[in-house]
Amino acid sequence: MVLKTYKFKAPLEIIGVNAFVCIPENILEEIFKQSGKNKGPIPVKGTVNNNPYKQTLMKFKGLWRLYINTIMLKDSPKRIGEEIELTIVFDPAKRKIIPNKKFIKALEDTIEAKKVFDELSPSRKHEIIRYISSLKTEASIDKNIVKAIDFLLGKGRFVGRDNP
Repeated sequence: MVLKTYKFKAPLEIIGVNAFVCIPENILEEIFKQSGKNKGPIPVKGTVNNNPYKQTLMKFKGLWRLYINTIMLKDSPKRIGEEIELTIVFDPAKRKIIPNKKFIKALEDTIEAKKVFDELSPSRKHEIIRYISSLKTEASIDKNIVKAIDFLLGKGRFVGRDNP
């Protein structure tokens, strides 16, 4: 089955620290048809201002949102209000993120943090694993593993959150 890609423009908005766009209702309905569901996270792909992305549509506070991170759009949190050009299509490819080995070791070495991590919802665990796995430099990975462990121990913020 060939999936149609939809094109639209939308203003960049923000909720908390997260930049996002709302998907037009008619396109959202087509994405639901393509994915065969209208609940839970929906994997999508497309372009933001002609730059390719892979992301997940999420429903939060009653609205389906396409979160726009700084990988998708440079300086996205500073560009709130800007109208951006997007394409979107359901992404049927399987997505598997392998947790960073250093992060797994840090959890094993910090029993209290591991216990908190193990009690998190699957989506929260995935959010932390995905964030650390997407980092490019060893220095950034190391710095953010320390932040993640501190966050799990209740000693700071991580991924835009105050509490695990």
